[in-house]
Amino acid sequence: MPRPASPVGQGESASLYRARSGRASPPLRVPGARLTGLGGGVLLVLAMLTAGWLDARTAGGSATAYGVCFLVASAAGAAWVRPVDLATAPVTAPIAFAVGAVPLSGGSGGLAGQAMGMVTVLSLNAGWLYAGTLLSALIAFARRVALIRSRRRERSRQRRRPSRPPRSPRCSGAERERSRR
Repeated sequence: MPRPASPVGQGESASLYRARSGRASPPLRVPGARLTGLGGGVLLVLAMLTAGWLDARTAGGSATAYGVCFLVASAAGAAWVRPVDLATAPVTAPIAFAVGAVPLSGGSGGLAGQAMGMVTVLSLNAGWLYAGTLLSALIAFARRVALIRSRRRERSRQRRRPSRPPRSPRCSGAERERSRR
């Protein structure tokens, strides 16, 4: 009696194949989430703009609430970006912080008043800005180091010598027989 087929990627054969393949998933990466550098930056900017708007409307412009949102968003942005675009994560974090701070600035009196409000918000929240940017840079750096190590491990596994070195033709039995004659 034939067994029912299991879905693709599941069942005994799939788990055996995964176990034998020896290929590990990339370290320090959220499964299923891959953002380009631009996509991660846009998502981070939109998240911080939303956080800044909500903070200005509900919490009255609390620096702590906005800073914690920035730490979470910058860590998520560094974790979700593709390995190729890891260098963009620490760059987009301060840009997103500044864009998200626009609703918090509360400046009045035209463009000059708005600019002074932004300078004030950015200078008063510099600790959160540095902490989030440093967190993003550390996550990106750790992911890069882990990626380099896994690639080196993969290369060394491919170049690994067999368990028993091949015998030289001079040591083979046929060669010894010919030399005795």
